[in-house]
Amino acid sequence: MMQRFFILAFCFLAVSGLWGQKTSKADQLYFEYSYQEAITAYKDEMRKYKLSSQQELNLAEAYFKTGQYDQAAEAYMEVYKKDSLMTNTQFNTMLQALSRTSGPERAKAYLNTRTNLVSQALLQNATFNYETLEDASAANTGYTIIETNLNSPQSDFAPAFYGPDRLLFSSGRPTKSKPNYNPSAESYLSIYSVSAEANFKAVQPTPFAMIPETDYHQATPYYSESLKQVFYVQSNLEDGELAFDENGKNALGICRAGQNGSFDLLFRDYSTSFYYPFYDETSGRLYFAADFGEGYGGTDLYFVYSNNGQIMSEPVNLGPHINTPGNEIAPFLFDGSLYFSSDAFYGLGGMDIYKSEIQEGDFYSIPVNLGPGINTNKDDFGFIIRKAKEEGYEGYFASNRPGGRGSDDIYAFTALEKPGLKTLAFRGTIRDQSGLGIEKAYVRLYQGDSTLIKETYTSMDGEFRLEIPMRDSVRVALGKQGYETVDLGNTATDQNLISGQPLDISLTALERIVVRQSNRILVRMDDFHFERNSKSLTPEITTILDEAAEQLKKFPVLRLQVEAHTDSRGYKSTNQKLSEERGIVIRDYLIAQGVAPEVFTEVKGFGETQIVNNCSDGVYCLDMLHKQNERYLFIVLNYDEL
Repeated sequence: MMQRFFILAFCFLAVSGLWGQKTSKADQLYFEYSYQEAITAYKDEMRKYKLSSQQELNLAEAYFKTGQYDQAAEAYMEVYKKDSLMTNTQFNTMLQALSRTSGPERAKAYLNTRTNLVSQALLQNATFNYETLEDASAANTGYTIIETNLNSPQSDFAPAFYGPDRLLFSSGRPTKSKPNYNPSAESYLSIYSVSAEANFKAVQPTPFAMIPETDYHQATPYYSESLKQVFYVQSNLEDGELAFDENGKNALGICRAGQNGSFDLLFRDYSTSFYYPFYDETSGRLYFAADFGEGYGGTDLYFVYSNNGQIMSEPVNLGPHINTPGNEIAPFLFDGSLYFSSDAFYGLGGMDIYKSEIQEGDFYSIPVNLGPGINTNKDDFGFIIRKAKEEGYEGYFASNRPGGRGSDDIYAFTALEKPGLKTLAFRGTIRDQSGLGIEKAYVRLYQGDSTLIKETYTSMDGEFRLEIPMRDSVRVALGKQGYETVDLGNTATDQNLISGQPLDISLTALERIVVRQSNRILVRMDDFHFERNSKSLTPEITTILDEAAEQLKKFPVLRLQVEAHTDSRGYKSTNQKLSEERGIVIRDYLIAQGVAPEVFTEVKGFGETQIVNNCSDGVYCLDMLHKQNERYLFIVLNYDEL
């Protein structure tokens, strides 16, 4: 299986280098990728002394690499029970082994024991893909998979379009010029060109003549139509021979070659291998996979800015929703989507192909597993796609699924629709009135008025992200205890919700609209006064009530008692009736402005029975003092519940 050796374990080590530092025969066999022999040696050593935690992990990985998943799962779990230093990458492999032997439920159970040590992005990816893979109706199975005639008994992988009717690919098939690569027992990799007409029956593949010949690895090509250049990886060389780092490791660099005979070495690091370059014609970005040791797991996906392919920036990691504790490879951009392969534990097994939508600001939607058909419980990778000449889509990918001719084979596919489940993604920030993020505010998606589909809560800085399979109509609501509730509307009628733009929502805190008076909580409001003996609303009053209505509409769960008080001028019975009528007029006006009727539990008129100063019957007072007694209060009855 050249893919595993080439991508996940590629290096060529000088015997006098790294191996001179080893004291264990089993360790040496393990690092030489002789996994079955290493298993036997580790078992022998276990009879003589206790293996270190690292050696136990080596043994577990050796079981995994040789397809002995039951033993791998058992070995990993033994280490996990007693060693909290297991890396997230090793934890990912343990979950893969558990998924293969016991199904996803057991992997989920172990994942729940480590949620504090893995990223929220990884948990969101896992939850989303577990749910969609369980939902048969959500799986996109509208593919036609076609076995191709170009495969050999060796590894054939990394297909790349070369014009409208030709294909480039990588192969370990034997050549006269290249020796065998020991870990795979196949030839060092070469890049071939072939006509794709009649399912590759017309012409036999031939070595790709655009690139300079070497005796060592040349693989994973991408041909740029606009530049008329091919990007690919090859073994690091000095004077035509393999070049090693201080540990005896030979790595892979990224090269490009042109039709005019030009050649550039774009990336070379003696200790870091680069894989699967992809040049985006629109942005000028060069994407690739690499393990710099400071990413999210094994090989991560990166891009650099370029000027017609010439590197102009440092590598930029695609982030935790794309990159996982596992290995991500083979980026391919098409029609606003990023396709790539990952061996994250929540797939169908081995490497699976995923699709992520690219939105404004380099936001990547949750990668969606392409589902059964394209993906299997083996390794599926190197996915490329384009529009078909007539209708639908066509493309290629590689897989080591059963029934192939070699260890990795290239398959063709056709599809009437663009592969990959369509999703609705919502993201943004919820802030308070001062602009600070609100932590643990809820974001809820509803089908119809009341059927909750999914919810999430904001992070410490108020950010949120929520994604679901595409639906025609979704209502979005958000809020938090002690804050207003906001209904953002429906995706069917408001296209801004699904534009991909981040949402920036400001919530009003309940504390901003209330005031404590004695032992009561009142809605904060400017004072207003009716004309003498009148219950008619003046423009001054409606202006103040309009402002109050806007605040009250934010808190439909409020329950209020409206109190109306008059001054002592006039008859008591008249003032009593007038206060009751004014309270009702105020309530009805607020309801007419959109405040929910259930907000108002009671309206009480007190007339002149609760004078707040000395201006009672028979006492002469200035008008301003009488107006202190005319007041209208909105008492919050359920403050402690909010």
